[in-house]
Amino acid sequence: MNELNFHPALILIAGALLLPLLRGTARSIAVLSAPTLALIALWLLPEGRLWQVQWLDYTLAPLAVDKLSRLFATIFALMALAGGLFALRQESRLEIPAAFLYAGAAIGVVLAGDLVTVFLFWEFMAVGSTLVLWSAATPGAWAASRRYVAVHLAGGVILFAGITGHILATGEVGFDRMQADSVATWLILIGFLINAGAPPLAAWLPDAYPEASWSGTVFLSAFTTKTAVYVLLRGFPGTELLIWIGMFMIFYGIVYALLENDMRRILAYSIVNQVGFMVVGIGIGTEMALNGAAAHAFAHIIYKGLLLMSAGAVLAATGKRKCSELGGLFHSMPLTTICGTIGALAISSFPLTSGFVSKSMVTQAAADGHLQAVWLLLAAASAGVFLHAGIKFPWFVFFQKDSGLRPADPPASMRWAMILFAFLCIALGVWPGPLYALLPYAVDYVPYSAAHVITQLQLLLFSGLAFFVMLDYLKRTPTITLDADWIWRVSGPAMARVFGDALRITRAGLGNDLAAGMRALAEAVVRQRRPGGLLLRSWPTGSMALWVMVMLLAYLLLYYSGNSHA
Repeated sequence: MNELNFHPALILIAGALLLPLLRGTARSIAVLSAPTLALIALWLLPEGRLWQVQWLDYTLAPLAVDKLSRLFATIFALMALAGGLFALRQESRLEIPAAFLYAGAAIGVVLAGDLVTVFLFWEFMAVGSTLVLWSAATPGAWAASRRYVAVHLAGGVILFAGITGHILATGEVGFDRMQADSVATWLILIGFLINAGAPPLAAWLPDAYPEASWSGTVFLSAFTTKTAVYVLLRGFPGTELLIWIGMFMIFYGIVYALLENDMRRILAYSIVNQVGFMVVGIGIGTEMALNGAAAHAFAHIIYKGLLLMSAGAVLAATGKRKCSELGGLFHSMPLTTICGTIGALAISSFPLTSGFVSKSMVTQAAADGHLQAVWLLLAAASAGVFLHAGIKFPWFVFFQKDSGLRPADPPASMRWAMILFAFLCIALGVWPGPLYALLPYAVDYVPYSAAHVITQLQLLLFSGLAFFVMLDYLKRTPTITLDADWIWRVSGPAMARVFGDALRITRAGLGNDLAAGMRALAEAVVRQRRPGGLLLRSWPTGSMALWVMVMLLAYLLLYYSGNSHA
């Protein structure tokens, strides 16, 4: 291990631990300094396996850098910086530290050279994102966070089982390209897809993200799904099944976003949709497609962050989140309107925006691979994106009817964060060279050919025309959209009630002595969870050390007995 190579993830995590101790200006400086220092440290790192640690019989690489990992770590650090700037006036003192833990863990995943380190930081991400949700301190956020953590703990268990099986089968811990040809690798793939928001478990995303605070959703939009894109790029490029999983995600996100009335749920479903484009690119698996997936992940974090910042500014100013309650805000929030519109154009792949120079690489890869059906579906999906995010979101929130609301643009820190991301959306669209230089493979692609520009403009023009022709049908009313989350919202509690009733009937049918014994056992278990019980008791250091020695001795005995039999 070379101590001169500072791990950027640990810098952000140290910042997260330091922030609760600071107040006022010192805290604001630390919020902006931690991600900046992490970004500088990242770009001072050479490529290669920089840290190596011996663990049991394996060599771990907690810090490994190449072009792909540097690309994702760069945008994660930049997102932490812009998100921290946007959230400077956030009253919750938990949210930004939790977000920096979350961002640091995401950087740890993309800089991990082995599966064990990937898993450790993967679980830290779940902790950080759950704390971001909790920090909203509302009943809705608390309920959503419980469902959120249940899904991600289940995904973590699946991933852990897959990684363990893979290591036992191959004897290797390195995180490299894998084939989905064994139970272990299938479990790893499923664990990755859960975090990507792939159906049928995609509902955790629109269920949880809109319940965060006006600034918390900005952080949540960036890391979990994009680390999933990264690990799919690293571990399963060219897996054909991903083309159709990604395609399902694309149209699932479009349909539900068109049905939604809540502005942040619209954008949450749009995350699933946009990640679907990236998953399709990973499934195609050519260098052009993989470059396109990586570039689109980079661009998506910026324009989606911008869209959610504009939505967060509206929520913070008005307290309203339903499209049916908003409108006419361009009168008093001109800067927010402009920034939100730029984000909407970028997500729609409008020429001269970042979305155009990234998403078009995926569609071009489909055309180059003679995947005509995929190319046609991606073209149709681009029109759907313009309908739900490019027009619907800004139209119903900032224009349409006059709601009579006249809030002012947000404070300076929030405005500068939006301006930064709006600038990047346009700058990368006008000058994509710096982004293309970061991509993992050499780029031989010209986005601004006449055919590309004309085709995209025609697509956007006709989809925009369709929106206004069907405007009466698209006007939003207060509705509730049922999704797969019905399973754990309705049927889950119903099954628990049925099981509880059956248990009570069974217990009533047993003899009094046996029932009393069961009650005594249950009470004994509950007592151990109270202060002074086995689980919450303060144990002396000496006792802990003794048990550690016992466990180590047991491990050594098992290890050497296994070797002697071998």
